Amino acid sequence: MVLTTLDIVGTFAFALSGGVRAVESRMDPFGVVFLSFVAGVAGGITRDVLIGAVPPAALQSGLYVGIAVVAGALCFFSFGRIVRLARPVAFFDAIGLGLFCVVGARKALDAGLSPLMASLLGMLTAVGGGIAADILTARPPMVLQKEIYALAALAGAALLTLGDQVGLPDAIIAPLGALFATSLRLVAMSYDWHLPRAGAKK
Repeated sequence: MVLTTLDIVGTFAFALSGGVRAVESRMDPFGVVFLSFVAGVAGGITRDVLIGAVPPAALQSGLYVGIAVVAGALCFFSFGRIVRLARPVAFFDAIGLGLFCVVGARKALDAGLSPLMASLLGMLTAVGGGIAADILTARPPMVLQKEIYALAALAGAALLTLGDQVGLPDAIIAPLGALFATSLRLVAMSYDWHLPRAGAKK
């Protein structure tokens, strides 16, 4: 139940992020909902395919389509209110990042992957939606830039796998991992923490 709740909330957060990007790119209502759906489920679909959980959960239930429709409609009709939030895309993205990294890592552990591979798959789950949204809106994927993004997701996923190894329940380690990844991402943005660029002068 904890992971299901985190998955739904994370999907909604990423769907809002995708919807805001779509409105900023001046897409029509269908485009806004479509990008909301892609941003919300792309990472989860990638994860499910890689661990052999097919058809992916996002394609088995109308719940995820419903989440995308609601998020897209909110962005299309209430965009003015949403953008009053400080850096709305990055804010929603950070929440989705934190929630999805722990959900992905947990599902990978349940599928029999090692803690290391589960951490990496948790990271991939978290960044997949953002990458898809960036590509569809013709932006350089955030994960390939200097910002601390994928690293934050990897840290949150690793915290969950570490907690699992010492026997802590999901009800404790999943929210902690999500909070850690989200906080790291938001703090890195606030204080301009970043990784060095390739070829940058010292």
